[in-house]
Amino acid sequence: MATDAVSRIKANPLYRELIQKRSSFAWVLTVLTFIVYYGYILIIAFNKEFLAQKTGAGVMTMGIPIGVGVIVFTIAITGLYVYRANGEFDEMSDRLMKEEALK
Repeated sequence: MATDAVSRIKANPLYRELIQKRSSFAWVLTVLTFIVYYGYILIIAFNKEFLAQKTGAGVMTMGIPIGVGVIVFTIAITGLYVYRANGEFDEMSDRLMKEEALK
């Protein structure tokens, strides 16, 4: 019985749409994360002078705000994913479950 329900859900076009949207969104965020993280590491590896520049008269260098920016970026895209998952993706999932419950 459970296998029948799983098969019906997997055959539902709404399920395929949900999986496609969620996967493509996750891949976009993954690529952005790789660009930001590895970009920062590449700057550390190949352009230390840029990160060592002082930002003003104090002792802070460019590396500190850029590093903080990487952390803030991570928090922001996590929040973006959670927002979309709790909104659009959950709504689609609920509609799918209601459709399948009626069958």
